[in-house]
Amino acid sequence: MFARTLILFLATASLAACVSAPRQMAQPQPAPPPAPARVQPVPPPLAPRATNVAPQGLRDDLQALWRAFPGKTGIAVRRIDGDWVIGQRGGELFPQQSVSKLWVTMAVLEKVDRGELSLDTEVTITRDDLTLFHQPLAARVAREGTVRATVRTLINEALTASDNSANDALLRTAGGPNVVNDFLRRKGLSNIRFGPGERLLQSGIAGVQWRQELSAGRAFQAARERVPLDQRRNLLAAYVANPIDGASPEGIVDALARLARGELLSQASTQLMLDTLGRTRSGPNRLKAGVPAGWQFLHKTGTGQDLPPVSTGYNDVGIMTAPDGTRYAVAVMLGETTAGIPARMQLMQAVSRAVGRWHQR
Repeated sequence: MFARTLILFLATASLAACVSAPRQMAQPQPAPPPAPARVQPVPPPLAPRATNVAPQGLRDDLQALWRAFPGKTGIAVRRIDGDWVIGQRGGELFPQQSVSKLWVTMAVLEKVDRGELSLDTEVTITRDDLTLFHQPLAARVAREGTVRATVRTLINEALTASDNSANDALLRTAGGPNVVNDFLRRKGLSNIRFGPGERLLQSGIAGVQWRQELSAGRAFQAARERVPLDQRRNLLAAYVANPIDGASPEGIVDALARLARGELLSQASTQLMLDTLGRTRSGPNRLKAGVPAGWQFLHKTGTGQDLPPVSTGYNDVGIMTAPDGTRYAVAVMLGETTAGIPARMQLMQAVSRAVGRWHQR
């Protein structure tokens, strides 16, 4: 009896201990002390990038050249891979003349990029498609009657030889002046206008009613000489003051910079256009003659009508590339001047020479 009582007592005590004893929880181990932080040296402040600062010497040189040259002159230089543009009268509109062939070619190449045209698309040119002034294509038309040329060939002749009939054939293929102006607007190429095409532009400036027979030989020049002199002077002055094909020097160098950076056309079309401009044959004694040895240069010229002693629309725009790859877009536009051709060329050469002289200074 005593044994049973003892066993019952021990069992009850054990059960009580199980119920009342607190549950033993695993205690978290203390985290090891953090390793000493590595002290990062504070880098010194970056010096201003050279691409952000236009050389003061270049600014001074361009201003001096501009001040010394007679007439309405516009100059602009933009560092393509930087953030500065300098010049004189850079925001004013100047007659473009054949500089505007740039925008026709771009509008055509955009259609090539979209698959609406091919570089191998053939275009027909007859006597009814000829224009005036410089048009080497007219000699072929005179011999053959009808000429078929590819878009690629017309681009080459319009840009490298500044052939007006080749350019007008491209303009017709693109869809006309409205298409080119729409391209300029959509791409945000501000302060650039495209006129009505070569025939209407030049006849309007001279006060001549355009007729297709004026495209032959010197028929246009003969018709222009029959316009009263005062009327011609007034029309030419009005054109220079508010050119229907006007563009600002800054607008042009901005457009050239965007072209060079591949922002306007596909890579293939961009390269085609730059390569073609590198083969330009017109204006060898304008900007090109002042480009330093070892630099690359591509450009497009423009030349307007004369009414002695005044010449109008004498231009050259292009891209200079230094041996280290630095690129500058340059535009020199002579709206009107009484200076002779040698002096105009010397001005342009002095501008490109100054860009080279102040590069990386």
